[in-house]
Amino acid sequence: MPVTKFDVEEKYSYQNGFDSYMESEAVQGALPIGHNSPQKPPLGLYAEKLSGTAFTAPRHENKQTWLYRILPSCAHPPFVASASSPISSSDSESKLHYIPNQLRWDPFDHESTTDFVSGLHLVAGAGDPTLKQGLGMYIYSAGQSMPEKTAYYSADGDLLIVPQSGVLDIQTEFGFLLVRPMEICIIPRGIKYRVVLPEGQEARGYALELYQNHFILPELGPIGSNGLANARDFQTPVAAFEEDFGTTAFDGPSSWSIKVKFNNSLFETTQKHSPFDVVAWHGNYYPYKYDLGRFNTIGSISFDHPDPSIFTVLSAPSDKVGTAVADFVIFPPRWLVGEDTFRPPWYHRNTMSEFMGLIQGGYDAKKGGKGGFVPGGASLHNVMSGHGPDVDSYEGARNAELKPMKVGEGSCAFMFESCLMVGVTDWGLKTCRKVQAEYNEHSWGGVKVHWERGTGKKTEGQ
Repeated sequence: MPVTKFDVEEKYSYQNGFDSYMESEAVQGALPIGHNSPQKPPLGLYAEKLSGTAFTAPRHENKQTWLYRILPSCAHPPFVASASSPISSSDSESKLHYIPNQLRWDPFDHESTTDFVSGLHLVAGAGDPTLKQGLGMYIYSAGQSMPEKTAYYSADGDLLIVPQSGVLDIQTEFGFLLVRPMEICIIPRGIKYRVVLPEGQEARGYALELYQNHFILPELGPIGSNGLANARDFQTPVAAFEEDFGTTAFDGPSSWSIKVKFNNSLFETTQKHSPFDVVAWHGNYYPYKYDLGRFNTIGSISFDHPDPSIFTVLSAPSDKVGTAVADFVIFPPRWLVGEDTFRPPWYHRNTMSEFMGLIQGGYDAKKGGKGGFVPGGASLHNVMSGHGPDVDSYEGARNAELKPMKVGEGSCAFMFESCLMVGVTDWGLKTCRKVQAEYNEHSWGGVKVHWERGTGKKTEGQ
């Protein structure tokens, strides 16, 4: 019988730090000392280098990890096209529609018959993974664990997972991550993993796949050296491995199904040994998680509502300084004290696209409207599409007594923000049947005219 080499009580042990060079070994002495690829690695292991950037990337951008495993990753039969896909594979269903309309979705369904991979649905996106440009925005819904002896990885990009309900027990090549609502995790491209659901639970949430670059912590500028998401609060798994193999790579006792997302298509192969056989590793390219409750909010203590960029947890920069292919932004509980200030977000049009989701609670700028903006739902305000508080939220904030107040108690909304104009899939527009057809009318159709008639100078022709 296969033996899993980890102590149950230590299964979810973590190392702390963001973009740090780390090392971990499940068996003492598994890591070679002084060099990376000795003629005979310790304990009869194979050395395998995993590179998340080009070898020649600048040192401060270079991402790589050395893995010491029982059998190398290349030891499998050829991949073949899969009959199933994490996104719609037909041309008619995967086509992106670029439209300026504001969109809002009711909560997406829990799907009891799907696992994490089969329950991924592409809602919106832009770019091309073959060119390593752009991103994809997903919702996921799972009612069951991925089957035993299965693993999945994406060659297209890094996956940021935002659980809304349900716990994800994620086994990766690097070790285990337990990810709950109000936590996030990032699994970089190429890393194999398997998602298990605790018995009897269903899971639902959001995900963003980043085709280019990697996430970094935003620069703090005048804020100083601390604040927002602090590096010490990010957690990386410790090494854990399975012994499930034969005398050679192709004659093992088991049959493992390995699926890969490659240019938005799914391929699969079957191999005779566990992909989770990494006994030790060292490097700075690894999966990690973060507790959103540890985010240190920054805000105004005098007047006016600052730009929402002050709520950025992670950023994926474009080639233009200060502009992101993707920002991950949250709106957690926080104190508002601004004097003579309209405290919710103001009405605005933005050169960035904004996809919002709600993890829990309510959002202070969206109180009214049929269907509403509720946990498990989403909205999309594309490039230069005007948006802002609905009429009830506006009138309430306009007439509120301005005392120090804590908003968002028990709630957390988030935003995937991108400099790219994003298209919406057929699934997002039609198939899921969750688009709120009267979003505009119910949110802003009743906005009142507060103009004081007869004041000011009229223009010619009035």
